[in-house]
Amino acid sequence: MAKRVSVIDIGSNSVRMVVYEKTSRFAFHLLHEAKTKVRISEDAYKNGHNLQKVPMQRTFEALKDFVSISSSFKVKKVLCVATSALRDAPNKKEFINRVSKQLKLNIKVIDGTREAYLGGVACANLLPQQENALSIDIGGGSTEFCVIDGKDVKRNISLNLGTVRLKELFFDTNRVDEAITYIDSKLELLDGIDTSTLIGIGGTFRAVSAAIMENQNYPLDKLHAYEYSDTLFKKFISDVLDADEKQLKKLGIKSERFDIIKPGVLILDRVIKKINIKRLLTSGVGVRDGVYLSDLLRNSKDKFPHNYNTSVRYLIDRHIFEKSFSNQLNLLAKKLFDTTHKHLGIDEKYRQDFTTAAKLYPIGSNIHFYSKHRHSYYLILNTLEYGFTHNQIILIATLVRYAKRRSPSSQHIEKYKFLLPPKNSLNALSYLLSLVVAMLSHRPRDIDFDFDFTDGTLKINSKNNLYLSKEAIKKLDAFEDFKIEFL
Repeated sequence: MAKRVSVIDIGSNSVRMVVYEKTSRFAFHLLHEAKTKVRISEDAYKNGHNLQKVPMQRTFEALKDFVSISSSFKVKKVLCVATSALRDAPNKKEFINRVSKQLKLNIKVIDGTREAYLGGVACANLLPQQENALSIDIGGGSTEFCVIDGKDVKRNISLNLGTVRLKELFFDTNRVDEAITYIDSKLELLDGIDTSTLIGIGGTFRAVSAAIMENQNYPLDKLHAYEYSDTLFKKFISDVLDADEKQLKKLGIKSERFDIIKPGVLILDRVIKKINIKRLLTSGVGVRDGVYLSDLLRNSKDKFPHNYNTSVRYLIDRHIFEKSFSNQLNLLAKKLFDTTHKHLGIDEKYRQDFTTAAKLYPIGSNIHFYSKHRHSYYLILNTLEYGFTHNQIILIATLVRYAKRRSPSSQHIEKYKFLLPPKNSLNALSYLLSLVVAMLSHRPRDIDFDFDFTDGTLKINSKNNLYLSKEAIKKLDAFEDFKIEFL
């Protein structure tokens, strides 16, 4: 696969472009992202779904710029897909042929089932793993659903429900009751789906989540994987449905969404009333990411390898030059956790987060050695994007920030108290990571010591003196009921 790939997603409301760059076989990051609200479907639903001249021209101009941007990044492959507005339009060939001839850009119109699947693939691979969750992707012309069970994407459904479609057919003429009847009739295809988790894809859901996050003074500025309860969700969408434009602004809805937020929220309202949803999970990824992943993972059934995380791999690729040291930290962390966590009262569920923190500990050194802890913290907090909950991201970043130092500060704990483990567990994990780093102070080519843990005492045995390790361990704050002996 090409090192740099551009993906363009032509939706009914917006056109988006993302430029991805691979750093190794399955690791990647975003180089550039652009979005514009061209609303190609404007007035189409009132005119037999035919695309109108002015919206087509807006979209053409946006695509022209996207092609130019792709060229500036020396992209080797451009993948362009179009969804509801084009697949419904009798005159779509006119637009597709013009783009192909003048811009040398091939548009692939995908059907609704494929659109649902691509959104599901993005969520299954790039969100924390979910068991039996329902994804919803509300677009301008259609709404897609699929059931996500672990890494499997099932029951892909596409319905002719969309924000622009409902606006033009019902809301512009103030026929909201008819809109409800229309929505409910379409949602009959969801009969039999039983889940308590709803994963939200697309602009409507993200707009709702961003506003709720702001209103809750949430401490982490990260929308992807943000989750909250149905109580918050139901209250907020009820407020939106009753609000005028001035009130929408106070609720945190951006003006560019004023005319389509209510149709979108009404769809959400009818879905959660039909299905007993208790937990909402926000996805920052969608169809365009699914398009990229289906190309990247085409030889592995659209799934990352078992126990593989693309964000962790990207950080290692870009910021760790001596990968053998990172591997040593990881291996030592696994063994130390496994031998001590019961004695320290640490839940085994923190093992992955602890060992990931050990593996990523050195990443900040690549930026500036003397402030490496702060840089490592910042990189993890902002770049450890995919496959982790917010609780995991905060814990991993915190452990790395305070490694080789005192326990996490009370100010830091207070800021993230709803996302961090109990204080005793956090301090124990922090101490263990500091101990791992100290034990490898002499940076051996291969780990040149062994240890066992009995009755609260860690006994370290080596044929070498381990002078620097001993000195580093002496500098650590003593930890209750935990002793260290060198044999």
